[in-house]
Amino acid sequence: MNLREEIGRYFKIYSEEKIGNTLRFYVVPVASDVEIRRLLQMLSQEYEVALRYHYGEIVLELRKVEVKENYIINILLFIATFATTTLVGSTFYGKEIDLIGGLAFSTAIMFVLGSHEMGHYFAARRWKMKTSLPYFIPFPTIIGTLGAVIRHRGAIPSRKALFDVGVSGPLTGIVASIIVVIIGLQIPFELKIEPTLCIGTPPIFDVILYIFNYQREVIHPVAFAGWVGFFVTFLNMLPVGQLDGGHVMRAMVGEASETISKFIPLILIAYGVYIMKTLNQPNTIWLFWGVITFFFSMQRHPKPIDDETPIGLERYILGVFAFILALLCFTPVPFSSCP
Repeated sequence: MNLREEIGRYFKIYSEEKIGNTLRFYVVPVASDVEIRRLLQMLSQEYEVALRYHYGEIVLELRKVEVKENYIINILLFIATFATTTLVGSTFYGKEIDLIGGLAFSTAIMFVLGSHEMGHYFAARRWKMKTSLPYFIPFPTIIGTLGAVIRHRGAIPSRKALFDVGVSGPLTGIVASIIVVIIGLQIPFELKIEPTLCIGTPPIFDVILYIFNYQREVIHPVAFAGWVGFFVTFLNMLPVGQLDGGHVMRAMVGEASETISKFIPLILIAYGVYIMKTLNQPNTIWLFWGVITFFFSMQRHPKPIDDETPIGLERYILGVFAFILALLCFTPVPFSSCP
């Protein structure tokens, strides 16, 4: 399309300039707000778009950014995370290192975390949003990683796009976690040492145990990878800041989500104190996440270009369903000392 002519359908252009790779148009609107938002949404597919006041003038800025993805970084981080999760997983089987068992755990946890991020990736691509492939994060935690992230660049086209990108990761991750738990429960496993750390189970995990009539006191590390997936899903679906739940809530209720975002960390902190004081559990995980989400809540959520068009009844229902599933992934006391 002829860029100037297309913009001229919505604005009267009285001056323009080019600064580096940025086009700057000085304009007067001649179309409705809805039509202008649609134009900005269309332009955001190829440009970084900003419509703002500059010394009393309305300026439309378009910045052409050609970013070539360096997939080498994604590959190296994937390999490093696979190595750290394998190393950690190989210690779950007893006194001796079990490399084969470590590979099984690593494959399971990478599948769960990768599925979550690829859910975001494909939803973002569907809306033609600029996004990267997952970056896995190797780290010496109890599972050998801090998870994975993808990067989004440019504006969010609409509340519908925000909702789809936000909800797709957790829903995909839950499905992957269920698959992994079911597989893990079918694998015979006998722990060769006395456990010192026991895990609690969320309702969704208990349902799977009941369906498969699982009676043993220990689970295979592959099933534990699915447990981690449920735990991560709950954390991600907290309606705070730019967590997945924050995206979904922002799309559903608009700017009212900012109030909810600031309230959730207080609940987590209060619950964390309750766990430690009332139940005599030396478990600070919810207190820790209350503090972490507090910092998330301090950042305002970016406004979609089309922030007026509602997401529709079907997405509202799906959003409520996603939050209910997230609650079913909640583990009141994730870790405790074994009796």
